[in-house]
Amino acid sequence: MATDKNNNHYGADQIQVLEGLEPVRKRPGMYIGSTGERGLHQLVYEVVDNSIDEALAGFCDTIRVTINEDNSVVVEDNGRGIPIEKNAKTGKSTLETVLTVLHAGGKFNNDAYKVSGGLHGVGVSCVNALSDYLIAEVNWNGKRYRQRFERGITKSEVEYLGETDESGTTITFLPDSTIFDTIEFNYTIIRQRLRELAFLNRGIKIILEDKRKNLKNEFHYEGGIKEFVQYLNSKKEPLHNEIIYTEGEKDRVIVEMAIQYTDSYNENIFSFVNNINTIEGGTHLVGFKTALTRAINDYAKKSNLIKENDVAITGEDIREGITAILSIKITNPQFEGQTKTKLGNSEVRGIVDSITGEALSIFCEENPKTAKAIVEKSLKSARAREAARKARELVRRKGALESMALPGKLADCSERDPALCEICIVEGNSAGGSAKEGRDRRTQAILPLRGKILNVEKSRIDRILNSEEIKNMITAFGCGIGEDFDISKLRYHKIIIMTDADVDGAHIRTLLLTFFYRYMKDLIINGHVYAAQPPLYRVKKGKFEQYVYSDAELNKILDEIGRDKIEIQRYKGLGEMNPEQLWETTMNPKTRILLRITEDDAIEADEMFNILMGDKVAPRREFIEENAKYVKNLDI
Repeated sequence: MATDKNNNHYGADQIQVLEGLEPVRKRPGMYIGSTGERGLHQLVYEVVDNSIDEALAGFCDTIRVTINEDNSVVVEDNGRGIPIEKNAKTGKSTLETVLTVLHAGGKFNNDAYKVSGGLHGVGVSCVNALSDYLIAEVNWNGKRYRQRFERGITKSEVEYLGETDESGTTITFLPDSTIFDTIEFNYTIIRQRLRELAFLNRGIKIILEDKRKNLKNEFHYEGGIKEFVQYLNSKKEPLHNEIIYTEGEKDRVIVEMAIQYTDSYNENIFSFVNNINTIEGGTHLVGFKTALTRAINDYAKKSNLIKENDVAITGEDIREGITAILSIKITNPQFEGQTKTKLGNSEVRGIVDSITGEALSIFCEENPKTAKAIVEKSLKSARAREAARKARELVRRKGALESMALPGKLADCSERDPALCEICIVEGNSAGGSAKEGRDRRTQAILPLRGKILNVEKSRIDRILNSEEIKNMITAFGCGIGEDFDISKLRYHKIIIMTDADVDGAHIRTLLLTFFYRYMKDLIINGHVYAAQPPLYRVKKGKFEQYVYSDAELNKILDEIGRDKIEIQRYKGLGEMNPEQLWETTMNPKTRILLRITEDDAIEADEMFNILMGDKVAPRREFIEENAKYVKNLDI
């Protein structure tokens, strides 16, 4: 018998044993990440991943995903179908075993699936556990079957429905509204992931239909990741038309790579392992970058494109303007990192280096015009980097913050624990003055901005580091930028963008987010960036007074208190508030509303920043024309 430190009885009767799928329902976040929107959509992905595994094994070429009007989802494939025969270990049918036993399925047996996708790997049993109901229909071995489950519990035996000449599995499920914050699926989020899967698995056809809104998309890419790169660069100006591509296999590791350079200044490399977006990189990405740097440098030297007095080109220079997809398939991936999206398999680095390096060298030899253009772009980047070196030194934090006279007049906080500190980046000196007076001086620092910062989407690093407003931010944050970025040196764990609730304010917020996303992406990934949500109105009637944050909320309040003898103040700018009002509405941690900026989909985020802030006007005009109808208030 054991006792705790307070001598309270602690024995076997206090050990709770959760059977079947009970653990999933008790702590769903452990299995699908969250019970919010992200976890809800993970249910769809877990079912689709089973169908993708069938495709990877060569038995499925079509997947249909349908969102019904009641938010139930149907995922149908033409794979082999989940077997009905009895499982020796459970005594149940294989179908029931897969749907009611955690970690039961073909992907745990390398003979069934040599490669399997899915980030969480929790499978369809967790979808079953977290669904109000789930119906599985299987065409297997010439016969059709069906079985029903409710909240993970078997509600019917396997029902024989007759003979069929088709094969495959159809899963219909309705998420449990007692588990999830919402069961309203977002078509755009699902569409983005299914498009990505179609690119990564060439030849497969994925059809998505939303019966709630009468929407439908079909994804089918015979070119695979080559078409993926073309899609990503559709709003950019390519440096060369042909896609640099290779595919190879070594020691049961399949490597695919596609590259195209554009005239942009940003690096866009997206790496995948078994269809999982490895946003934290890993050994495969290290191998790719090493091979790219070596191949371009070797060709430049061999072709005498680098002169004696030229600046040496680094990997960072060579990756300027690159758009690349690296996709590998591996039998037993080992993931690590904060979000379990960093590949740790040490043997993969050399394999990727070898396969991609050889392909890049051959491409350069066979396409000297393109290779020369890549080298010349890299040299321009190297020269700009050298020109920026002194500017970079000035904005690196070396204990000089207190002695530097910042033009932006940073009003720092007294607290020195970064976890307790926040910095408010405020639009304009007027609002900055109110914020400085109204803030909590112990934990809140204020950095006013003078107008709009530089659009970094259209600028090289040397010009960026010569921008006073950007230098002020980098110095204040203390963590550097680009390859010098070190998040452990961040001086404030909350970076709050405070801009006016008008068009100019939205533009400034977008410029700031573009800078953070391109040069300090880890700030966003680690959840340090927020947007303040100042009120739009102050409503006063007699003794009643309330701040209002949307037009819908305003109309609701007016309906409740009446519309006679009422005073409505519209706040077009933060500078219109006195310090007390600004503190009460926007800065007080107990009453304010903050919007955390997240990077739920790096590919979609990259595309959006390029559309909004890039050089091409046509895509931006098209975006505005498509979305103008959604604008409810426009202050001009």
